[in-house]
Amino acid sequence: MICSECLISHRIGENSSGNFLIRWNYFELEDEGMEFMDGICKTRECAWDVLLSESMKDQEATVEGAIHSIRNMGDVAFVILRKKEGLFQTVYENDKTNVSIHDLKEAMCVRLTGTLHEEERAPHGRELRISHVEILSSPAEPLPLAIDKWKLNTSLEAKLNYRPIALRNVQERAKFKIQEALVRAFRDYLYEKGFTEIHTPKIGARGAEGGANLFKLSYFHKPAVLAQSPQFYKQMMVGVFDRVFETGPVFRAEKHNTKRHLNEYTSLDFEMGYINGFEDIMEMETGFLQYAVELLKKDYAHELSILTVELPKVDKIPAVRFDKAKELVAEKYNRKIRNPYDLEPEEEALIGRYFKEEYDADFVFVTHYPSKKRPFYAMDDPSDEKFTLSFDLLFKGLEVTTGGQRIHDYQMLKDKIAARGMDEEGMEQYLDTFKHGMPPHGGLGIGLERLTMQILGEENVRETCLFPRDMNRLEP
Repeated sequence: MICSECLISHRIGENSSGNFLIRWNYFELEDEGMEFMDGICKTRECAWDVLLSESMKDQEATVEGAIHSIRNMGDVAFVILRKKEGLFQTVYENDKTNVSIHDLKEAMCVRLTGTLHEEERAPHGRELRISHVEILSSPAEPLPLAIDKWKLNTSLEAKLNYRPIALRNVQERAKFKIQEALVRAFRDYLYEKGFTEIHTPKIGARGAEGGANLFKLSYFHKPAVLAQSPQFYKQMMVGVFDRVFETGPVFRAEKHNTKRHLNEYTSLDFEMGYINGFEDIMEMETGFLQYAVELLKKDYAHELSILTVELPKVDKIPAVRFDKAKELVAEKYNRKIRNPYDLEPEEEALIGRYFKEEYDADFVFVTHYPSKKRPFYAMDDPSDEKFTLSFDLLFKGLEVTTGGQRIHDYQMLKDKIAARGMDEEGMEQYLDTFKHGMPPHGGLGIGLERLTMQILGEENVRETCLFPRDMNRLEP
């Protein structure tokens, strides 16, 4: 059975959403018994926007989905379907369909045919009164979590142990639609700004950041490491494309068991050439955040409503020097400066609090980090080489981005490596890139899970990672 709206789509070859194209015109070679695929999806199901359209009121339609919950009222039962767009209400009436209500279970995948009716009490103001049920699959055992509840009333550990099931909960799933929006905004915005998307190796001979936080492995009997970042590669590609970006995993063998650290996370990276200063990088990130907020408002209002998210202010983002930021919070909150070369988590939180109280700012750029706490490729400040032309972006008191201007001069890069007592072995190809000329450039890396966590107001970064990897977790 095909709904009338989809029959129209059948004639014109597309429907209003563009997602479900319905044509049953296989080109069959009768003599050989062959078929040609024409690239058009064949489905009997009505698209979401078709289900909710005025033209479908009181019309027959077919809906597919998983049974999210069943509320049996006796003669009538409400069978709530979970679809990718959300929950849809269907109504089972005794003696009006082909199966007993007792044959239906939560987590079954079904195809339901019936008549669409307006119902203001139903989600989306529409419900399907079932006339025919086709069971597509049936669960082997009951669900381990009550996913039909509005909020999962269970521990984070249980949610992570049963992650593929927990994510079927409406609120849990919505978190990752918000995360999808951030990645989509990052890509779309940078494409608009003339960036080229690249994909770099995650197995290498050495790390870009140095230090001990490297996952080491044997690569065909050769020593190798998992990438801490795509830093070397994206810098090299600036010499090819001028502006590049990547979204991908990075690995840090840090023995942190905190609410803000993961050992594998997704980094949103970009690098851009021919910059006038590291401020260009901060402006580009500000533009991305503005674009992301507008995209969330436009296309993800449903998820924002489910999660009761209040989007951050991004019209203007203040910037403050590292040393000045430490002084400001030390003075206002009567806190002694203990580490002059880095920000402690408590200091980050106080800087975020200070700029929220003084300027109603949710974000703040902290600039000019000390050189000794930045990688060798960070450009030192010509006016004071104890500091660098670099920054962190704090969001509600948590660092979500690190970036800055890089050294683009070959000899200057070699001198800084030597001054730090580092070995050039394993960096020959990286250095050769600079030997043959590179423009002034800089870039950044954004921690996707941290950014999502702060937008959603979560307390633990594992809440916003699909399958977290930390010191104790390698499964699921």
